[in-house]
Amino acid sequence: MFGYAVVTLEDIAENCDSMRKPVTSGKREAGEYPYYGASGIVDYVRDYIFDGDYLLVSEDGANLLARSTPIAFSISGKNWVNNHAHVLKFDRYETRRFVEFYLNSIDLAPYISGGAQPKLNQKNLNRIEIPLPSQERQKYIVDILDRFDAICNDLTSGLPAEIEARQRQYEYYRDKLLTFKERG
Repeated sequence: MFGYAVVTLEDIAENCDSMRKPVTSGKREAGEYPYYGASGIVDYVRDYIFDGDYLLVSEDGANLLARSTPIAFSISGKNWVNNHAHVLKFDRYETRRFVEFYLNSIDLAPYISGGAQPKLNQKNLNRIEIPLPSQERQKYIVDILDRFDAICNDLTSGLPAEIEARQRQYEYYRDKLLTFKERG
């Protein structure tokens, strides 16, 4: 009923690693554009090299195995990416987001090389198999996971919704506990 194709990242994404440019902290000029590394924003710089929607995947570092922060994360807009994160461009939002969720949920140990400094090189990244459902099913899955993510992580929507749900639950049980049968 819900079939899927098994594809590799190189089948469904454009790898933009060749456009990355590392800049040491001493040579970075402060500015407004995010400067990304393996685990997120490292700094803000004056210029950008990417402009659009991308999926960054950690290339190296202990986090590849420890997973204390996501190893795949979406970015949008003008930014700079150093050589510690792979840069992938997808044709569709749903596919990018689906792959992001998928990569953050699987064990990447079989694809990681290096001893003291774990590394996910481009060759191993490209051979990761992704069970990719139809575009319609991807959209369905991503919509659900995006909503769940917002409830769990967005204080402006998730927390008020949770408080409201707990308030309704409290009122329901309060009314049940304080409702008595009339004496006849």
